Amino acid sequence: MAKPHFRRTADGQTQLIHDGLQNLVSGMGTDRDKGAHASYMMPVDNFAQNLVAYKASRMIARAIDLPAQDACREWREWQAKSVDISAIEAEETRLGVQGKVYEGKRLARLAGGAGLMIGTNEKDMDKPLNPQSIGNGGIKHLTVLSRQSLTADQVEDDVNSPYYGTPRMWNVTTGNGTPKPIHPSRLVILHGVAPLADSQGYDANDGWGGSVLPGMIDALKRVDEGAHNVNSLLYEAKVDVVKIDGLMQNLSSRGQAYEAELLRRLSLAATAKGINGMLLLDALEDYQQKSASFGGLPDVMATFMQLASAAVGIPMTLFFMQSPGGLNASGESDEKNYYNTVKVEQTLSLQPAMSVLDECLIRSALGSRPADLHYNWRPLSQPTTKERAETGKAIAETFKVVAKIDALPIEVIGNALVNGLIENGLAPGLEADVAAYFGEDDEESAGASLAALV
Repeated sequence: MAKPHFRRTADGQTQLIHDGLQNLVSGMGTDRDKGAHASYMMPVDNFAQNLVAYKASRMIARAIDLPAQDACREWREWQAKSVDISAIEAEETRLGVQGKVYEGKRLARLAGGAGLMIGTNEKDMDKPLNPQSIGNGGIKHLTVLSRQSLTADQVEDDVNSPYYGTPRMWNVTTGNGTPKPIHPSRLVILHGVAPLADSQGYDANDGWGGSVLPGMIDALKRVDEGAHNVNSLLYEAKVDVVKIDGLMQNLSSRGQAYEAELLRRLSLAATAKGINGMLLLDALEDYQQKSASFGGLPDVMATFMQLASAAVGIPMTLFFMQSPGGLNASGESDEKNYYNTVKVEQTLSLQPAMSVLDECLIRSALGSRPADLHYNWRPLSQPTTKERAETGKAIAETFKVVAKIDALPIEVIGNALVNGLIENGLAPGLEADVAAYFGEDDEESAGASLAALV
């Protein structure tokens, strides 16, 4: 960084010249620089306006919905015994976990926050939920609660509490208007834009974050406004101009009679032109046709769309469903970067928020919690049929080599091969078919029989 220096003004005063690029003649970097007065303003986060924008513009609705859809559409794959996986997935289906997390995430992006209540039919909802107390079928239901029906109580100020900086209690407004307290451990709290720091930080908002719309609404509006303006210009694409001798003088002196005669005259001329393409004019009348130019409008609209795509963080190929532009462009790198961003959202936001729900879900499905049970988020980019076939071939060849060098027990190789083929969607139902074929009831024996065939 350059050292600060000074200059003496005409009146003999000493003026500090700030570090940075300046040009005192042109005014660049000084108070005379127009750009020096630009500043950011705190955006207005108004739910009513956000809701109107969401309902009025399908582009804005897509900016809200698509990241939430992508965060939930492929969901997750549990790593455990096949019987446990089946039980957990059945419990997720019974409770509609995937759809309700999506609905909560969509509400959170639009309104700034939403919650999923873990329903266990316990009367004392203001007491902490202990996942270890959940047995088979312990979760009765999941309820999506909007920010408007879920309000925060006093914020926890004990730094030794795991809930520090968040509400000690939440209140849900029931149908009769009576608030019902709910302990935070019974809720999955989802944010749109997560609040900064704690309740004393920059963005404290009654336990909620903010909507994602204020930061992108201007860029999105430019696309909608540009499209409407172009549509209006289409009506002005061709304008007929007729110059009539003494028009203003006759309008002022002859009044309504001349106006009616003029309109009838122009109507007859337009009718004749429409019928035979011939326009009859008086010798003193002059006719011109002016056409609007649309040459630069596609570039302007493309620029607006690029800015909107950058604002929402979704590639144009996905957001506007466009074919990628440019020679040999496929859009794969843009989509990969976007899917990586969604994966970060899944890992750093959804997974921690759902941690208590998942502990309860496992016990509700299995009655206990296996120590080695976990899950991974499935990849968002789906392989083609050809890529699946190549993956299957690679898996089979890999396990064939492993079996030949006798590096692992044959049972382990068989189980891993079965899981690899099934998890990649290459052979659904393979495990059950192998067990039925060999007449074996457990997956270890079936896996060993399969490995013997490698």
